[in-house]
Amino acid sequence: MSAIYGNDLSTFPDYPAEIRAPHGTVSGVSGFQVHIGSEHVTTPGDLCDMLVAMNPAALKANAKWCKSTAMIIIDSDAFDSSGLEKAGFKTDDPLEELKVADRTVIVAPVSTLTLESLKDSGLDQKAVLKCKNMFILGMACFIYSRPLDYIYSYLEKKFSKKHPEMIAPNKKVLFDGYSYAANIQAIPNTYVVEPSPKKKGTYRNISGNQATAWGLLAASEKSGLPLFCGSYPITPATAILEELALHKGLGAKTMQAEDEIAGICTAIGAAFAGNLAVTTTSGPGLSLKSEALGLAVMTELPLVVVDVQRAGPSTGIPTKTEQTDLNQALYGRNGECPMPIVAAHSPAHCFDAAFQAAKIALEHMTPVILLSEGFLGNGSEPWLIPSMSDYPEIRPPFATELPEDGKFKPFRRDPETLVRQWAIPGMKGFEHRVGGLEKNHDGVISSDPENHELMVWEREQKVERIASCIPALEVDGPASGELLVVGWGGTYGHILSAVDQARKEGKTLSFAHFDFIKPLPANTAEVFASFKRILVCELNCGQFAAYLRNIFPEKDFRLCNKVQGQPFLVKEIVESINKALQS
Repeated sequence: MSAIYGNDLSTFPDYPAEIRAPHGTVSGVSGFQVHIGSEHVTTPGDLCDMLVAMNPAALKANAKWCKSTAMIIIDSDAFDSSGLEKAGFKTDDPLEELKVADRTVIVAPVSTLTLESLKDSGLDQKAVLKCKNMFILGMACFIYSRPLDYIYSYLEKKFSKKHPEMIAPNKKVLFDGYSYAANIQAIPNTYVVEPSPKKKGTYRNISGNQATAWGLLAASEKSGLPLFCGSYPITPATAILEELALHKGLGAKTMQAEDEIAGICTAIGAAFAGNLAVTTTSGPGLSLKSEALGLAVMTELPLVVVDVQRAGPSTGIPTKTEQTDLNQALYGRNGECPMPIVAAHSPAHCFDAAFQAAKIALEHMTPVILLSEGFLGNGSEPWLIPSMSDYPEIRPPFATELPEDGKFKPFRRDPETLVRQWAIPGMKGFEHRVGGLEKNHDGVISSDPENHELMVWEREQKVERIASCIPALEVDGPASGELLVVGWGGTYGHILSAVDQARKEGKTLSFAHFDFIKPLPANTAEVFASFKRILVCELNCGQFAAYLRNIFPEKDFRLCNKVQGQPFLVKEIVESINKALQS
């Protein structure tokens, strides 16, 4: 509703890692954070203005995030002795125990009111109680001065085909919630969050996983190649496979493989056959794909590997977000096995990042790893739907002419890019062999030491020369100074907000964000040379900082790290900025 109304927004779903987390316990709380604004919104926010707690566990898990001016709405029907005990409260006054009794607390018997609202609806009690979210939404619409028309239209669109009987009950309970909030006289203030100024165009709300799938479809269109995705379902990447499966009409083919290895191997086969080949996974799946990734590097076939990172190691905390797969993406294969790495920085940017990853893979004949994160994949924001005419054509280096001797040489390279030609099976005269064993330029298996070293360096240089084809690193702020704050991936919005806050406090600093990890943008050394200290912010123990320190050992790198399965808070980065400026 806020997206349609015109607000900028950012969302952050936060689910339990257990499939059936114990109901009513703190570990079983599911949360959904929404930050709306009349200005550009870059994060889901540190602290909340309104908390809706449907049970005592939800209150206990989230009371710490309430501002001192926050409003708390609780369903008093759930705050019985059993609910308080499950949540681990020691007293019968949870508000006082959590020290939030001084907030504006709206204690409403939401379940009872919902049952009363829909007593004549013909729905059974279980179905009626599912509607209590709509009652709360009605209250929120009153508090934030929102018209109900947007939601009425949404309900009609959502239920008109399969469940038309649900339209009237949901409308009624929504209206009753709105009326209840207007009549109880316990809400001291209402608020208006005006639409944010935006570039003209058509917008929609989009999640990172959906944007990734659409970016790959756009690359398929611009390359003229059919898209094939072979994947095994894994949290939090599964939604990309599910979204691609909906678009057979756009030439997308999807296969849910029996395991991660089968997923990538079918994709490599699809690449050999001339498809835009994709496989999607998360950290544990990327580990399983590592041997096949080496095969894709050795055969020099285009492949996009999407890694939606989650908290590890091993199964870790599957529903929580981290940036802890960077080292695996950089080094997690046997032998000298280089491949480009692209990172998305927001849910909407996942579209462009996926398009870029596919373009690099197809034009440079290499597997590419696209790093996303659970925070991005499940999060959402408004997205200005682009015109496909604004995106460049993708031109794979297809083999078209045989050399003078009439023999196709699969590893003969373009002298500038070192990219080999792509011959599709079935092309007469272009028969050739690729595989896991080292070859020479003619495609003949070779264990010659000098040839192996030559091919290793050519594959490495092919990846490094991609730097001339990617955008330069941009600096937000002065081009030189005491401190450059650096990040990659989904930390973008939090760092940007922290830098803006530090500047409002009178501090001078600059910010640069890396969407391209390997190779780094061509001007990275030039940018770094202009700053005395570089603060690297990332959701791991310092993997990107170590990577940069290895390349630029002369620079003074400072670290801002968090490994809690949660995004940064803006204040955490501000504290690191202040510390870096003082030392």
